[in-house]
Amino acid sequence: MKTAVVAVLGGLLTLSGIALLVLPGPGFVLVAAGLAVLATRFPWASKPLDYAKDKAQQGVEEVAKSPWRAAGAVLAAVVLIALGVLALVGVDLPFMNAFTAVVLILSGLFLVGTVLFARRQEKLEQARAHRPAGQRGRAGSYRAARLDG
Repeated sequence: MKTAVVAVLGGLLTLSGIALLVLPGPGFVLVAAGLAVLATRFPWASKPLDYAKDKAQQGVEEVAKSPWRAAGAVLAAVVLIALGVLALVGVDLPFMNAFTAVVLILSGLFLVGTVLFARRQEKLEQARAHRPAGQRGRAGSYRAARLDG
């Protein structure tokens, strides 16, 4: 029973991530999440999971470094959420049903979360890079001094 649940959940996450590769949304992030679920029961999922994690990380880094990409992603997320809410409140939109509306809303929220996480990580990385060597940072970590000069 557990294997069937893992297969269905991982498959749905992976398929929705694949759909989001061509639609606005965090495609590789969902593909990686689906493959991670599948890899808990199916060893074959580990190899594509590594590739998907790398691609997801690259996407997060791109959004983190570019305020324009982050703004575009947030705008796309707002559109996804708005379309989902409109469909749920009864506005007749083509190719929409309640399930599609919920998926759009969840995708939009996931995309906003991904952008916020990426931007926060970038700010932490910048603060760490600009901290003088030997000075204590957050959580008691120190920036190492350069040995070459």
